[in-house]
Amino acid sequence: MRNILLATVLLGASSTTFAVAPGGPGCGWGNALMEGSSGLGAHLVASSVNGTYGNATIGMTFGTNGCSVDGAITYGGESLVWFDNVLEEYSTDVAVGEGETLNAVAVMVGIEQQDREHFGKIMHSNFSQLFPDTEVTSQEVMDSMIALMSLDSTLNKYVG
Repeated sequence: MRNILLATVLLGASSTTFAVAPGGPGCGWGNALMEGSSGLGAHLVASSVNGTYGNATIGMTFGTNGCSVDGAITYGGESLVWFDNVLEEYSTDVAVGEGETLNAVAVMVGIEQQDREHFGKIMHSNFSQLFPDTEVTSQEVMDSMIALMSLDSTLNKYVG
């Protein structure tokens, strides 16, 4: 049951997490076609054209079609919705030092495979900083997690 819940949370999180302007603003033929337009319809048409013909991907690969991979991808939505749903399981896994949810959180924050075990060890050894009391919020846990990562020489490359 826990695996199904975790898969559902991660699937829901990934389906609601959209990057703003991958390849840059104006990347792809869809954006060229709909330039100057606004609203849901225009964005859907631009996205459909870019996705159907794969031209945004080609543009990002070759630096054409108004695309570039130089800038950082941004996200303007609520980033903690998924974390709220797994906070209890995450605290249990952090207390133990391993587990599916600990690994899933590492994946969701972008930790590469070779650094996930180290991430788990750092979180485990700092459990009391992450979870100082039972009323801690997901935002407070996330802030503490990022602070811990930024202080670690292996994990600081994953912090903005």
